[in-house]
Amino acid sequence: MRQAGGVTRLIGALVASALAGAAVTGCSSEDQVPSIGYAVDATLATYNGATALGASSGSAAVFGRVLTGFFYTGPAGQQVADTDLGTAKEVPGEAQTIQYRLNPASTYSDGVPTSCDDLVLAWAAHSGKYTKPGEHGEVPLFDAATTAGYSDIERVDCQPGSKDATVVFRPDRHYLPWRTLFAAGELMPAHVAARAANVSDVVTAVSGADPSAIGRVAEFWNTGWKLEPGDIDIANFPSSGPYRIESYSAEDGLVLVANERWWGEKPETPRIVVWPKGVDVQQKIADNAVGVVDVGMGSVNGLQLDGFTAQDVPSRGAEQLTLATGGVFGSADLRRAFALCVPRQQLFNDVGRAKDAPPNGLGSGPLNAHVVQQDSLYYAAVTGGANKYANPDVGAAIKAASASGTKNPTVRIGYQLPDDRRARTVSIIAEACKPAGINVVDAGSPEFTPAQLTGGQVDAVLGGTASAPGPSGSADGVAATSALVAGDGLNFGSYANGRYDTITNQLAADDDSATKLSLLTEAENVLWADLPSIPLFATPRTIAFHNGLRNGVAGPTQAGSGWNMDRWVLTR
Repeated sequence: MRQAGGVTRLIGALVASALAGAAVTGCSSEDQVPSIGYAVDATLATYNGATALGASSGSAAVFGRVLTGFFYTGPAGQQVADTDLGTAKEVPGEAQTIQYRLNPASTYSDGVPTSCDDLVLAWAAHSGKYTKPGEHGEVPLFDAATTAGYSDIERVDCQPGSKDATVVFRPDRHYLPWRTLFAAGELMPAHVAARAANVSDVVTAVSGADPSAIGRVAEFWNTGWKLEPGDIDIANFPSSGPYRIESYSAEDGLVLVANERWWGEKPETPRIVVWPKGVDVQQKIADNAVGVVDVGMGSVNGLQLDGFTAQDVPSRGAEQLTLATGGVFGSADLRRAFALCVPRQQLFNDVGRAKDAPPNGLGSGPLNAHVVQQDSLYYAAVTGGANKYANPDVGAAIKAASASGTKNPTVRIGYQLPDDRRARTVSIIAEACKPAGINVVDAGSPEFTPAQLTGGQVDAVLGGTASAPGPSGSADGVAATSALVAGDGLNFGSYANGRYDTITNQLAADDDSATKLSLLTEAENVLWADLPSIPLFATPRTIAFHNGLRNGVAGPTQAGSGWNMDRWVLTR
């Protein structure tokens, strides 16, 4: 089982070094609180974390223990096998081949068994092979966050309803981070999509020649799992994890309750209430409605955490400005001018330095790479392109802006409110860029989504990895890399560079250290020249557990600190 194998061992190994609840001794059942509130600055936009909307709004930080996968993101950002759902192993063959076997006992909360149909749906959605005519040519049918890895798969062998699937990659491809595929939040219930699309099963629809059937499946996959407070048809939201959705409303939050059909170890606490971004966290704390807080450091003005054990830590997410490659930033010269006036060192000093950051590695200084993390062995060797952007150079910025031919440029920076730290970030940038003649406008709003960058409503997004407003990032960095690949669902700035795309493909297939160093160096040089984004610092997170909470382990990653919420115990 997952708990006896992966999570319990992880907690034991990490509790000494990660933030954990102060209470570690046993207690009587009368002392235990039956419901724990989890305040996290993810946005509850969709159940489907595999869509661009889901990945960029933070679904992974909420539904990791609701929609399970063969792997999940652990608290250090690593991929950990979830053997409660099933097993995945690489098997010998001419082409890379992975054998997936679902647990015979695995069943959705609506009573329908999990099956390889779920894998086929995930592959079809992410493969990029199913398209439709668009304004400028073919566009994907499925609004997938990324095709990374999935587009390398040649086929998924699956008999409808079976517990076994064989995934075979193309003969010319080898995907090293294959454990990021079919992971928590990406395996959606195929039987629900089939029912909504009026097809017998997804496997038959995908393998058949009926584009209408696939189109109906894609339409539901894209929009059928969107979340609106008070408007949920629970029949469409079955769970494959220890918790399931009971209700969602603005007043009562997202209520998760123990899944009666869960075949693994029973959750320690029968009810978790998720309070998403936009909720008055301080008031919820005052009301004793919160036991776990996981928010951006400094994002909540005057946050008081009396009665909690709190820590400010750098996360795996990269705080950055993702720039449009059209509109005012259609000129690389103007992107360069903007980067030359953004005070990256000052921003780190004023708003990006986590109190509990290490002296070296992750969070120890401004982030000087787009796709290489600060604790990577390659980091120091690939960051030369960042040197001229350490501190503002007004003269160089004016010269670059003049070369762009744009007079009196205005840059609208969007981000999701409320967020005091990001509001301050925009203010600092505006003040620094004013002498260079660049007018910076704060375009933050409670309704903001990164898609506004694609639509031209803003010129830059201030957010974490893949423009997420809350928890983001992982050790493998797939989202960071793929968010700059042409056509990727997370590439909100519509950046396109064929050489970068080629490098990305090579990096996913070659684990030779010398080759990786060469490729990563070239990738960073390309990105610092094109500037589709401006890295600032490792996004700092404030993570706090009530002093009466046991088994809380900070997760400053895309999975958030709710990665093991089924082990939480709160006593008062």
